[in-house]
Amino acid sequence: MKTITYLWAGLLTISLPSLAGNEAIVGMNPVAVAFFLFFIAATLGITYWAAKRSRTATEFYAAGRSISGFQNGLALAGDYMSAASFLGIAGMVATKGYDGLIYSIGFLVGWPVIMFLIAEPLRNLGKYTFADVVAYRLQLKPIKILAALGSVAVVILYLIAQMVGSGKLIQLVFGIPYELAVVIIGALMITYVLFGGMLATTWVQIIKAVLLLGGATIMTIWTLAKFGFSPESLFQSVKETAGEKWLQPGGLVSNPIDAISLGLALMFGTAGLPHILMRFYTVPDAKEARKSVFFATGFIGYFYILTFVIGFGAVVLVGLEKITSIGKGGNMAAPLLAQALGGDAFLGFIAAVAFATILAVVAGLTLAGASALSHDLYVGVFRKGESSEEQEVKITRVAVLILGITAIVLGIAFKNQNIAFMVGLAFAIAASTNFPALLMSIVWKRFTTAGAVASMATGLFLSVVLIILSKTIWVDILGNPEPVFPYKNPAIVSMTLAFVVGIVVSLMTREPEAEEKFEEMKVRKYLGIGAE
Repeated sequence: MKTITYLWAGLLTISLPSLAGNEAIVGMNPVAVAFFLFFIAATLGITYWAAKRSRTATEFYAAGRSISGFQNGLALAGDYMSAASFLGIAGMVATKGYDGLIYSIGFLVGWPVIMFLIAEPLRNLGKYTFADVVAYRLQLKPIKILAALGSVAVVILYLIAQMVGSGKLIQLVFGIPYELAVVIIGALMITYVLFGGMLATTWVQIIKAVLLLGGATIMTIWTLAKFGFSPESLFQSVKETAGEKWLQPGGLVSNPIDAISLGLALMFGTAGLPHILMRFYTVPDAKEARKSVFFATGFIGYFYILTFVIGFGAVVLVGLEKITSIGKGGNMAAPLLAQALGGDAFLGFIAAVAFATILAVVAGLTLAGASALSHDLYVGVFRKGESSEEQEVKITRVAVLILGITAIVLGIAFKNQNIAFMVGLAFAIAASTNFPALLMSIVWKRFTTAGAVASMATGLFLSVVLIILSKTIWVDILGNPEPVFPYKNPAIVSMTLAFVVGIVVSLMTREPEAEEKFEEMKVRKYLGIGAE
């Protein structure tokens, strides 16, 4: 680990300046380099510290269940306020206007669902992944297989969005090629998770959350100061610069069914995201799990209000032409606004904050995906629940390497997509595959293994296939003239049918043993008796 730390510090110090100017967009600036190197050095130091404390499976997956509710609330916020939030939503508001708000609201309103329905049962019933809860009173093997496939599908799509955002960001600041930037991010992500596990990931997320909230607050205050601290003056300037349509709905989602589908995905997808659900196992008990959701909701809600001001501020102070000239997805609107406000020095600071944002999220995602492959698939299916902790952690580290390389390759392939939009698709898979089975397994006594398998398979198959047949893949990537599936987000079809199929199949089959265990599960769910 010490060798890796020295290697990274030396490599970044030497290689970044030498690559500057290769395809420079705004040029190299020493402030940006200083911020970036400081953050990387600090997080590698944390990883080195955490590596000495992450030897058992519980320490590696769940930070030894030693994180407090407040710390986990900050880490949850750090895990959730991704590049899609900071770069994607600000870019969406800047390039599409009012409809960017649907992402801000949609990302936020899923948290009460977690607070009241998911957090406490998840902490009391599970061990490392949400599949532990679904399989608590059902048959282990089929549940674990589908849970692992669903989790990996969500993680990969989410990772692509983060890699695209990070590649564009590093390219903007340092002027190095996009592909090289993605490789550097991927290598750092692998280093954090491979050696530091959940403990390093948690503290990287806490630092990132503090930096992001502070950076976004400064940007918002600075932007509003340009308009006399009057939101009305800001909106009037947007109207004069981009037209009245920028302040009206319909710029992004003109079809009402598309709007409902996207809203469903964002609202219920949060409760199915494997890297968010996994965080509830890092706290000691259900009380701390609830407290962490309370703090996370406050931090996240405050942050999304700021992204709206940043997006509209970019329209006026940067201009649409400049934003879209760097990438048609508009992902660089926030960094360009920072440059317009405070020059290259402030751009360097904000870029370092966004960089921290991306690294923290990709680390959490990679750990969740690797846990699904090792804990659910390898231990739960191939070893039938019997494996040493040492072997399980070893398999997790191999899975981290595989996921990291996959994320780098796909991040390069999806270079020009808007990252908030891509995360919306990841939410659709989570809302369709994981959320229905998780909710029904907690609240419905008659839910059976056959019903769970049918629900998860339906949600996963429909959400992935409909995304491929939608305009995003079928037209934009594969080059076909018209999409087969007319809507941009599949959740209204895939999530609804996942619930319907799960209910119908459960009613057609009986599982007396699972029904008997439901009463036992209620005691543990509410009182935490027997919880780890």
